[in-house]
Amino acid sequence: MSDFRKLAISLICTSLALPAFAWQAVSGDPTSGYHMKVVSRSTQAVDYRRRGSTKVDLKGTDLMPAASGEAKIESKSGRVEVDANLNHVRPANSFGLAYLAYVLWAITPEGRPDNLGELVVKDEKASLHVTTEVQAFALIVTAEPYFAVTQPSDLVIAQNVIRKDTTGGIEPVNVNFEMLPHDLYAAHVTAIPEPIYGINNKIPLDLLQARNALRVAKEAKADHYASSSYDRAQKLLDRAEDYFRRKQGVGPIGTVAREASQTAEEARVMSLKRQQEEAADQERQAAAQRTSDAEAQAEEQRRRADEQRLAAEQSKSQAEEAQAKAQTEAQQRQQAEAQQQAAEQARASADAARQQAELATQQANQQAQQAELARQQADQARQQSENEKLQMRARLLQQLNQVLQTKDSARGLIVSMPDVLFDTGKADLKPVARERLAKVAGILLAYPDIRVEIDGHTDNTGTLSFNQKLSEQRAESVRAYLGQQGVAQGSMTTQGFGPTQPVTSNDTVAGRRQNRRVELIVSGESIGGAHALSTNPPSGDDQKPASAPMSTPPQ
Repeated sequence: MSDFRKLAISLICTSLALPAFAWQAVSGDPTSGYHMKVVSRSTQAVDYRRRGSTKVDLKGTDLMPAASGEAKIESKSGRVEVDANLNHVRPANSFGLAYLAYVLWAITPEGRPDNLGELVVKDEKASLHVTTEVQAFALIVTAEPYFAVTQPSDLVIAQNVIRKDTTGGIEPVNVNFEMLPHDLYAAHVTAIPEPIYGINNKIPLDLLQARNALRVAKEAKADHYASSSYDRAQKLLDRAEDYFRRKQGVGPIGTVAREASQTAEEARVMSLKRQQEEAADQERQAAAQRTSDAEAQAEEQRRRADEQRLAAEQSKSQAEEAQAKAQTEAQQRQQAEAQQQAAEQARASADAARQQAELATQQANQQAQQAELARQQADQARQQSENEKLQMRARLLQQLNQVLQTKDSARGLIVSMPDVLFDTGKADLKPVARERLAKVAGILLAYPDIRVEIDGHTDNTGTLSFNQKLSEQRAESVRAYLGQQGVAQGSMTTQGFGPTQPVTSNDTVAGRRQNRRVELIVSGESIGGAHALSTNPPSGDDQKPASAPMSTPPQ
């Protein structure tokens, strides 16, 4: 039997010995910032890397035993599609005014949670179709204060149950993952005014979630430690509130409100990180002060020891003089002997004081080493964050390059759509273009903070006004189709440049074909700063791919 199979059976047997919903307090979560305990829970994960489709059941927990459903999982090249459906679901605010959303999570075998998206309840039914890069995972559904949370709460209403016909690459194994206790959003924060957050069918759910996200972010002191992001989230919420007052429609309100929730969550996480850094700095300063105090104390002890040693030497001298003078008298000899004994005791006391001073110096050195170790750990944490951004940017570049030719640049990742994907002289998307854009949208949905600038370009054939209008219409066609595929409208902008920005000469047919294009410039905080994949600044040739270009897609 393989070592992995033995481990899997061991984990399964261990979990069977526990209650079905056993909770265990563990160490404080470093991203929580509230200095509270998180809880640990076990569930089963399956490796879906083997291509094909399979199903798992979704079963309600003790919090919502009537809930039931299933999830269809289909593995494709480099990604997994999840189609989850759940029935008999009560509104999230049945758990309290702080809860407004249900979120579907993918839990990896290492215990890392991945927010797959929000399950919106309608007529006690909820569903979600989403694509993820995670290949092995368990599915759970939790009640949350808003959809953009980055770590699940302990209000698990449903989790996957592996069926007899569930297929996967490996045996199912139990995984442990950590969740925030549900009272974090209620008992550990300020009271929620019911007139604002109470049940009101006239207020869109997205707007309620945005209000809740701002409230939670402020409790995490984001208005102090991440004021720029928090202020931006507040402005987005104010804009959504204005849309609501002016009855601008559910779509515009929802778009701005969801962006406000995402920005508030970013501000909350940023605030907690900066609070940790501030605490680490304070600890380093305290360690330095302790070291200084210990050194001063050691110096004082050495000074006293020297004084005692000098006194002992003086006593010894006096004793020797007394012995010389008391040679003829027994009484004088006895006095000299007594003085000598006193001198020996003084030397012993001085030796003891010197040993204490040496011990204090050793303790001061140990404290200095601990402070240096804390600084190194903080540096490693910052470097890990930068490495994760680089890896995410490289992964996104690779994913997009499998669909359309993509390159890295100072502006972001540039996805190029050739002219042959449109009807000649028109802005209509051909079927193959819609197919590829649907794949691009599926990839972008896995990166919530991504921003997309859509630029249209033409050659110099025809009038300038016609080419300008055509470039704008083509860019708008791409934006509209991506919006239909679920990409947030507020994250996309369009521009038309007509023939003003050719990539090559228009003197040849091949050159004009290259100049007729639509480019998607993809950027965002989660994939790092400008030109993150290169340690050198980009050259002036913005058209040279940052990675090996893929072959020209079939037209």
